[in-house]
Amino acid sequence: MRVVLAEDLFILRDWLIRTLKEHGCEVVAVDNGPALLRELLDEDGPGPDVAVVDVRLPPTFSDEGLQAALEARRRRPGLPVLVLSQYVEQLYANELLAGGEGAIGYLLKDRVTNTEQFIDAVRRVAAGGTVMDPQVISKLLSRSDARGMIGELTRREREVLELMAEGRSNAAVAVGLHISESAVAKHTASIFGKLRISPSADDNRRVLAVLAYLKR
Repeated sequence: MRVVLAEDLFILRDWLIRTLKEHGCEVVAVDNGPALLRELLDEDGPGPDVAVVDVRLPPTFSDEGLQAALEARRRRPGLPVLVLSQYVEQLYANELLAGGEGAIGYLLKDRVTNTEQFIDAVRRVAAGGTVMDPQVISKLLSRSDARGMIGELTRREREVLELMAEGRSNAAVAVGLHISESAVAKHTASIFGKLRISPSADDNRRVLAVLAYLKR
């Protein structure tokens, strides 16, 4: 798997490079927004399987990395991008999800210190999946305009929804909550009914449907 990594902080960039390489990835690292965009749009190279991008990059240190990734996706639809952020920014999550496509992830930087979770997120995004940090999901769920129908959910249904929105399969949700897969399926059906969104057996389409509801 070929990974384009954009991170300006040397210590973190070095750790990410070593971690990715230890898990069989080929890594191309850059440290600023213009270099990231050039690398993602380079038509002479093999192209990345996934981009791992810090939101804030030189030269502006605002949202240079995010905007470069979004521009690359506009010009190369479906390009897998996993964004890393220091804080939960709902605006960033909304921009990432605006296209209604998969192959998108948003993790807080604290999460990358858990190697297993980080590598799993990279692989899921590269495979076309959607990965959202639990804290991002919690913030979306807490929005005043989302609380109406969310308030109709039981405590267990909300727990299932949060894991579902992170990109977990029914099997993974069952393990995380220590319940059966059939119980997860029943909760999922109830959630879709209460939120008035069409059910789907496809994990990624299901995640996107939930997130589309949460961000509207």
